[in-house]
Amino acid sequence: MYPVRNSVKAIIIRDNRLLCIRKRDEIGHYYLLPGGGQEKDETFIEAVKRECIEELGAKIEVQSLKYIREYIGKNHEFGETDTAHQVEFMFECKLLEEPDHRKACHQDEGQNGIEWVEITAEPEPRVYPKVLIGRLKSEYQEIYWGDIN
Repeated sequence: MYPVRNSVKAIIIRDNRLLCIRKRDEIGHYYLLPGGGQEKDETFIEAVKRECIEELGAKIEVQSLKYIREYIGKNHEFGETDTAHQVEFMFECKLLEEPDHRKACHQDEGQNGIEWVEITAEPEPRVYPKVLIGRLKSEYQEIYWGDIN
């Protein structure tokens, strides 16, 4: 049995671009929001600030909770091997300094960069969760998304 994990994510938008960490798989580059698991005795706000220092090399100001998403791995594209059950709390954030991958002290496993992803790009870049770019473009208001990828 695997525990449910709380995870925090930072939504940082500037000039219609979303700040993401970049990874690569057999298909090519894909993008994720900076963030990660909440540690024991750590608030969500403390966790998202820590994760941004670790992955972006930048301090942030956490503004407001924007979205909550559950991710139950067995229900999605990698379901045969993905045992994760994660609840993600996505916060709107503001940079207090420019991101610098050289200052990122604990990058995500497989992270190979930091990139500003154009929200209105066509075709849409491969960003996870898959619905994120569309919901940012449409200014989607519903906070709780349920189990979606």
